[in-house]
Amino acid sequence: MQQPAGTEGQHPLIEVRGVTKSYGRHAVLDDVSFEVRPGRSLAIIGANGCGKSTVLKICAGLLSPDAGIVRVSGRVGYCPQQADLGHFLTSDDHFTWFGAAGGLRARGSRRRGRALAASLDWQVTSKQVGDLSGGTTQKLNVACSVLGDPQVILLDEPYQGFDEGSYLDFWDMVDRWCAGGAAVIVVTHLLRELHRVDEVLDLGAGRAA
Repeated sequence: MQQPAGTEGQHPLIEVRGVTKSYGRHAVLDDVSFEVRPGRSLAIIGANGCGKSTVLKICAGLLSPDAGIVRVSGRVGYCPQQADLGHFLTSDDHFTWFGAAGGLRARGSRRRGRALAASLDWQVTSKQVGDLSGGTTQKLNVACSVLGDPQVILLDEPYQGFDEGSYLDFWDMVDRWCAGGAAVIVVTHLLRELHRVDEVLDLGAGRAA
């Protein structure tokens, strides 16, 4: 992926240095460090239980590390692995709700949300979330996480339940977010699209490639 013009030499939008995290006696993260600059993307890979979701939650401010520092510049959009959505609300209700948190008015947030949905080959209906398929619910999860045009985008296996076309559409969206100057981090267990990111952090190996 080519770095957008004008981003060379800019300070990282997210910087992680020496992050360590344990649950009881079980060390999940040990001295993890990386940074992502504007217009760049990072994939975090590794075996189950190696701390991929944990490091993303720390970056999002949902967990505190035992040691180390995390510096984030700008708004953060976080897409969790399990969507935290209201089953009795519609997709437009969620766009209004999440958009308000990002400073958007209701009509603008619904328009923006529907445009993001269309980018994932989904035409929004008036169904309640509880009546949506798993893949469609995950598309809503992705759309809500980026409604406010965040500068730092954190995505934890965001494509679960996507069909092949929507999966490829998702990676096209990553390209567009980076072209717009965002820093994008994707936790993934699917390795075939790693050529589409700028860097890869293998937590199993403990190094960036």
